[in-house]
Amino acid sequence: MRTLRLSIKLLTSSKAISSTLLVTGVVIISLFSSLPVRAQGNLLITPRRVVFEGNKKSQELNLANIGKDTAKYVVSILDIRMTEDGTFQEITVPDSGQRFAEKFLRFFPRMVTLAPNEAQVVKIQLIKTNELVPGEYRSHVYFRAEPNMKPLGEATQPVKDSTTIAVKLIPVFGITIPVIIRVGESTASVSLSQLSMGMVNDTVPRLNLTFNRTGNMSVYGDLTVDYISPDGKISEVGGVKGIAVYTPNTVRYFHLDLMKIPGVNYHKGKLNVIYSSQADTKPSVKLAGAELPLN
Repeated sequence: MRTLRLSIKLLTSSKAISSTLLVTGVVIISLFSSLPVRAQGNLLITPRRVVFEGNKKSQELNLANIGKDTAKYVVSILDIRMTEDGTFQEITVPDSGQRFAEKFLRFFPRMVTLAPNEAQVVKIQLIKTNELVPGEYRSHVYFRAEPNMKPLGEATQPVKDSTTIAVKLIPVFGITIPVIIRVGESTASVSLSQLSMGMVNDTVPRLNLTFNRTGNMSVYGDLTVDYISPDGKISEVGGVKGIAVYTPNTVRYFHLDLMKIPGVNYHKGKLNVIYSSQADTKPSVKLAGAELPLN
């Protein structure tokens, strides 16, 4: 996630009059990956998502600053919707069929300052469990980087033109980690449909497909694409780790640029596409699959 802090300097005489405005537009970035997540300030966060289910009441997020500068982060909770193309929008009112996890979570600390090579733990606890009804709840823990701001009015360069307006954009970066609460048995299932091939700029082969989710909970897993030649030779030509379809969405449109490998002809043979659960603590399970003939 990223916001922009806009510093405007109006040069009226030999002194600069400064004011700071916060741009309210927020960009929420999908962060699904099998690797630790890195934000501005070289912040590493593990795990990449938190799921409360069964008897689990507390979990920890491990933060580490691998950069050369001290970094400060404010920790808060955001509520987000996923659109059908996989992008995110911050919301305050849940969509129909969506439940927020925010009021059932307690976390601390709410501000983290990390020196270079320093690590710290943020603890997340589940509360008010007696108010939970069967289903899935989701919110996102947001780590917002606090920039080192100079005092307003402090000039960084000599003023040369008293009629000039100087505008300085200071990006404020952050990162979100989904926190999911699951209550009861899952009836979630997923299928793949509408597979097709296209070319980007007439050079890059692209696979298009649709995830179709049903049931009471979200799905999350890895996508792998194998090319099978007419004589049966199998070559892995693409893959993405950590793809989610969150409730209440029932579809997600997705595309993946495939590798150009010697011997792979995307006009012959077929593609075998597999969507499977991640094998973090248990064996991976196939969630869905589909084939696309190429001719």
